[in-house]
Amino acid sequence: VLTQVKPPVVTECNGGVDWPSEGLIITPMSSNNPGLFAQRGPQAGPSGLQKPAVAPIAGKYDQEVAARCMQWVREATGEPVDTSGDMDKVYEDLKDGYVLCKLANAIKPGCIPAMKLNKRSKMAFQMMEMIELFNTKIKQPPLSIPEHSVFATADLYEKQNMVQVITCLESVARKCLSVDTPVKGFGPKEAEANRREFSEEQLAEGKSIIGLQMGSNKGATQAGQNFGKGRMIVD
Repeated sequence: VLTQVKPPVVTECNGGVDWPSEGLIITPMSSNNPGLFAQRGPQAGPSGLQKPAVAPIAGKYDQEVAARCMQWVREATGEPVDTSGDMDKVYEDLKDGYVLCKLANAIKPGCIPAMKLNKRSKMAFQMMEMIELFNTKIKQPPLSIPEHSVFATADLYEKQNMVQVITCLESVARKCLSVDTPVKGFGPKEAEANRREFSEEQLAEGKSIIGLQMGSNKGATQAGQNFGKGRMIVD
């Protein structure tokens, strides 16, 4: 159960019921009844113990990198997003997930249902759904972005970690250089795997070789040293 400033407005998620108004976050109230939701207003900015944790993250934000990423997003999607790299403007352009889903669809045409790209939603739960949809699609082939490069929904929607959002866009752009997609990427090209194949004979020979981690009998050693004997000029 949620603790709220205003009395919760409970909505049964069945057909014919009006969804909450703009800016409300929909949260399940009971695990026993997933159709029962409570709505609450947008999250406030970081406060209390969150402030010391969020401040260093925001300090790592690179506006030049963000500007390059947003320019790439604009070219790939055709959306008139701001390309100054300003954190607040990046947040406003991306927070509903619409532009991100258009980017995913440009990279892999048809991966996003057309009905989701008809218009931008102003409902909080739909915005978060679009962000999560983008994250899901970029983790799938052909991009296969690793989990550690993907941002959490709250990182963008609640503006908790815009640095990770830009890092994710960089990873997507870099991956587009090494896979066959309609969108041209930017950045350093990722290294390709250099797999080595060994025959059974070579593997068997390797078992008789003492690895360097076992030590070495080459070079200087302590052989012949006697720490109990003094150094004498004349023996």
